[in-house]
Amino acid sequence: MALVSRRIRGRAPTGDYWPGFVDAMSSLLLVLIFLLTIFMITQFFLSQLVSNKDSALENLRNQIAELVNQLALERQEKADLQVTILSLQDSLSSATAERDRLAALAEEGAGAGSRVAELESALADEKQVSNEALAQVELLNQQIAALRRQLATLSAALDAAELKDREQQAQIANLGRRLNAALAQKVQELAKYRSEFFGRLRAILGDRQDIEIVGDRFAMQSEIFFASGSADINPSGKQQLDKIAQAIREIAAEIPDDIPWVLRVDGHTDANPIATPQFPSNWYLSSARAIAVVNYLTEKGVPENRLVAAGFGQFHPLEQERSEAANRRNRRIEFKLTER
Repeated sequence: MALVSRRIRGRAPTGDYWPGFVDAMSSLLLVLIFLLTIFMITQFFLSQLVSNKDSALENLRNQIAELVNQLALERQEKADLQVTILSLQDSLSSATAERDRLAALAEEGAGAGSRVAELESALADEKQVSNEALAQVELLNQQIAALRRQLATLSAALDAAELKDREQQAQIANLGRRLNAALAQKVQELAKYRSEFFGRLRAILGDRQDIEIVGDRFAMQSEIFFASGSADINPSGKQQLDKIAQAIREIAAEIPDDIPWVLRVDGHTDANPIATPQFPSNWYLSSARAIAVVNYLTEKGVPENRLVAAGFGQFHPLEQERSEAANRRNRRIEFKLTER
């Protein structure tokens, strides 16, 4: 902007005004893209964190399902062994009864003794089988207990993961609300200072017919500052800009540093075409006038980083008619306090 200012003061405006305008708009666009990029990166990492937690929860659920299936199989095997033990115990009872009966008959013959020995050997074998079955049942009981402890651990981990996931979802929602609230607060603060700025301008410049507030802009007719077809500020216009510069310096000292703001100076022309060596079109004339105002405000102490110059030519009129009164209203310089 400073380079463009020196060019304007040093010689007649040329086609180099357009790059200055593009640079200003590109800077504004880059800042907006940067803010959107920060917001999207934050949303991306939060989404990745939630996705990882969902995958961990799904793995835990699969492990629990497998352990439940294993536990059911172990229980079935335990039931089968218990049936076997009952059968062996019945056999043991029958063998014991048979042994007692044979012992009673031992006296009846020598052959009965050998029968008793066979039965006792069979009884010993049955006891061995019963002891092994009991050992297997005990091992199964230990395995079932271990599975239950592992299942309890996994269940606790699953509950903790679900709780943490809910907390993170709440944090994400809270972060979004806080971000929206902060943005809304900054917009409200800037609107407050804009209203105060317009009020001061109105008080300084007085109640004039050629000055009006249009929406969020302070509009002044071009005739206040420039002669027809010219971008040189006249003495009367400089007096008015001195007052405006004073109001800008005062409001700039009051706006907090964390509010990104600029004062945009917009040049507008009427629909009557212009084609001179200095101004080939209304684009050149409107841009040159906006830059001239910005340069003068800079000379009066307004910070350069708080000013933006823009030319709109005849393409944003306040009046659609082609009367002289409408043309006079459309030829204007606008001041807009806005976000950077």
